Amino acid sequence: MPRVSPSYTVVFRLLVGEATATSEIASVVAELGAVLTALDIIKSDRDGVTMELMADCYDSEHRRALVAALEDLQDVEVINVSDSTFLAHVGGKLEVHSKIPVKNRRDLSRAYTPGVARVCTAIADEPEKAHIFTIKRNTVAVVSDGSAVLGLGDIGPAAALPVMEGKAILFKEFAGVDAWPVVLDTTDTEEIIKIVKAIAPAYGGINLEDIAAPRCFEIEERLREELDIPVFHDDQHGTAIVVLAALLNALKVVGKRIDEVRIVVSGVGAAGSAIIKLLMAQGATDIVGYGRSGALHAGDVEGMHPARRWLAENTNPRGVTGSLREGVRDADVFIGVSHGNILDPEDIATMAEDAIVFALANPTPEVDPTGAADHAAVVATGRSDYPNQINNVLAFPGLFRGLLDAGVCEINTEVLRVCACAIAGVVSDEERNSRYIIPGVFDERVAPAVAAAVREAVVDLPTRPVPLQEHVNF
Repeated sequence: MPRVSPSYTVVFRLLVGEATATSEIASVVAELGAVLTALDIIKSDRDGVTMELMADCYDSEHRRALVAALEDLQDVEVINVSDSTFLAHVGGKLEVHSKIPVKNRRDLSRAYTPGVARVCTAIADEPEKAHIFTIKRNTVAVVSDGSAVLGLGDIGPAAALPVMEGKAILFKEFAGVDAWPVVLDTTDTEEIIKIVKAIAPAYGGINLEDIAAPRCFEIEERLREELDIPVFHDDQHGTAIVVLAALLNALKVVGKRIDEVRIVVSGVGAAGSAIIKLLMAQGATDIVGYGRSGALHAGDVEGMHPARRWLAENTNPRGVTGSLREGVRDADVFIGVSHGNILDPEDIATMAEDAIVFALANPTPEVDPTGAADHAAVVATGRSDYPNQINNVLAFPGLFRGLLDAGVCEINTEVLRVCACAIAGVVSDEERNSRYIIPGVFDERVAPAVAAAVREAVVDLPTRPVPLQEHVNF
């Protein structure tokens, strides 16, 4: 049976007559496999008792079945049904608050005209002062065309907007970074690059999100070359950072070294490519990537996109060919960023002793995590209802906090690598075990540790002429 989830929390308003006891309502909820989280009396009058019932379901069909079952009870009327997730999104999840009061003419003259002209002139004379006197100092644009939304695919910019709003919330909640969603009604590579460059003056960094491969590679590369603020594609590098962090601790649990293990990666798109490159930067030497047609290898690169061709020519040192099922045999590590249910637990049984399995496809992992755990020493997923959740929120807030604080203009591989090491380092030797290789997403130690690691790693990178930490004479 599917697992119930807070993402399907439903609130029922019921009118209950004397013929029905509260226990009967609770029994119906339990019999259908929902989880009752609240049952409160709102009011009581001659018409009956008005109750509010809150329950977690596992999908919309489950919710409808619960409505029907409640309506079948004698003397129960379902007055209203509300989906808590949709209610949370009504009117969007973001709003703008002023940091300064505007209560009188003196306030107005400083915040707006005529006083603002002095600040505008200062920035016109020295453009770098925009990083001090405007929102640019602490603001990131979350940019997407909605062409590759996790678990949903190409749903377009409007449908992707709730995801980007959520991303902006995470930036603020976890690292105090102000972020704003920017969804673009185009999938043209050149147009996206042109638009992002045009809006860049308002932002201190660009977070690219849910842009389909292979376009995302060129968009990120070009923007990094042509902008003087950090550009980060979270689907690539955020995922890679957290995977490396988890792998570092998983390898400690099983007593293996990254430069000695055989690693299989299923999925060689945006995330898979970045994962492979970052693992190589950490010292991994035996990695085989698998696409739909099997193992990537240097002997078959005809017609490949340059990004995939690079992987084929720079990985798979043993020249492995064939299917993924064949490839996992005797492998030490399996990392999946592809599709659900492409392996069986029996396939995991063919891996090396003390195998590590990261089945990260969402919502359905590449292999059943419970079944995989019967054969692997360490199992991780992208889901919150299993141990060891690989979640990008562990990386991007602290990363941008560090980048904005340091005033750097770019990101390099070393920055990504130290982010992973910082996340892994949050889990102490005493805490680390097969079910705890990565901090929880609400661990308050993570973002500060990542930000500090970034500030230290970027000391040799180009910085803005006026660092934010430097005192400025106004």
